[in-house]
Amino acid sequence: MVEDLRLDSLEGVGPVTTRKLSDAGIHNVMDLIVRGPVEISEITGMEKDTAEKIVNKARQHLVEGGLIAKDFVSASEIYKNRQSIGKITTGTNCLDTLFDGGIETQALTEVYGEFGCGKTQFAHTLSVMVQKPKEEGGLEGGVLYIDTENTFRPERIVSIAQAHEMDPEKVLDQIIVARAYNSAHQTLILEEAGSIIEENNIKLIVADSAVGLFRSEYLGRGTLSVRQQKLNHFVHLLSRIAETYNCAALATNQVMASPDVFFGDPTRPVGGNVVAHTSTYRIYFKKSGKKRIARMVDSPHHPEEEVIFALGEAGVIDPEETEKKTKKTAKKATTKKTTTKKVKEPEVVVETSEADISTESKVETTETSDEVTSEPKTDITESSEVKTVVETIVDVESDDSEPTKE
Repeated sequence: MVEDLRLDSLEGVGPVTTRKLSDAGIHNVMDLIVRGPVEISEITGMEKDTAEKIVNKARQHLVEGGLIAKDFVSASEIYKNRQSIGKITTGTNCLDTLFDGGIETQALTEVYGEFGCGKTQFAHTLSVMVQKPKEEGGLEGGVLYIDTENTFRPERIVSIAQAHEMDPEKVLDQIIVARAYNSAHQTLILEEAGSIIEENNIKLIVADSAVGLFRSEYLGRGTLSVRQQKLNHFVHLLSRIAETYNCAALATNQVMASPDVFFGDPTRPVGGNVVAHTSTYRIYFKKSGKKRIARMVDSPHHPEEEVIFALGEAGVIDPEETEKKTKKTAKKATTKKTTTKKVKEPEVVVETSEADISTESKVETTETSDEVTSEPKTDITESSEVKTVVETIVDVESDDSEPTKE
């Protein structure tokens, strides 16, 4: 298969043209399809008609090899092919229901939201889950992680792998990280990714985040058109790579506050319509206390719905798992309290017994006389006590009856 994808396997492509294309970052036949004739003519200096002929030959070569679809295909054949499309499980029931089984290959999935909503944690979780066998929801492939904000943490990969009972060292070896320092470098990494995808069996490409560097470099309205053109090139390149190499593409995106929104959620994703139209699936993450809400904003066939998930040691998790953990910790705390009370019970009984004796004696003295005097009464008989009680009752009744008669 690798020999069939060589540039010199095409008719009319000699050693001189092969050298020009390889110097421009085009190393195989698939790269010709991804880059397109206009870009090839610009980076190599060849005429546009010559570049179009080379790209058409490359497309026919891939169609004959069965790597890409034909020009005219029936809808039933497309439906059969989509039944066998690869999906990466998220490790949670809630997000899998939102994505109808997981993140699809040959598609660009965009996740946007404010800081701390779980975008990077979601990318880290998928970087581990894609390496699982196909029976467990993975694709048994590697990951190309384009880090533009210096947020990739191998320690997080280790904790997620251990939570899913996977070998952390093997998981880290299957992740290739490319640190992008500017927008031009970010695009160059993606342009040079063809050979890396073939050699390392890459099944997931992560761009975290896809728009951050473009947003920081091109400031003001004067550079808006240039920024959108370069961003459009990067996003379309990412989408074409995912479709051509049969891998999943995940792009995280930042948000901004829209000042013209007076009611509702004012957050809007950065990148405008360029990113919105290119993304196959668009998901919005937002915070809700300790939990997170994921909403399907745009999809060709998924319904627009919301699910609740949480973040934990295993990355993104179901909210039921966090509730179980809190219940377990609460039970442990209650058991500790009960054991401490049982130990202290004999001491409390000894201390309160003396106090009860004193209080009982006080209660008996108060019951014997209505008015407590400072002088102790030693010689008090039962008959005198009864007489005093009766006399007090008669006095109270006479006092209460007088105002009623008047």
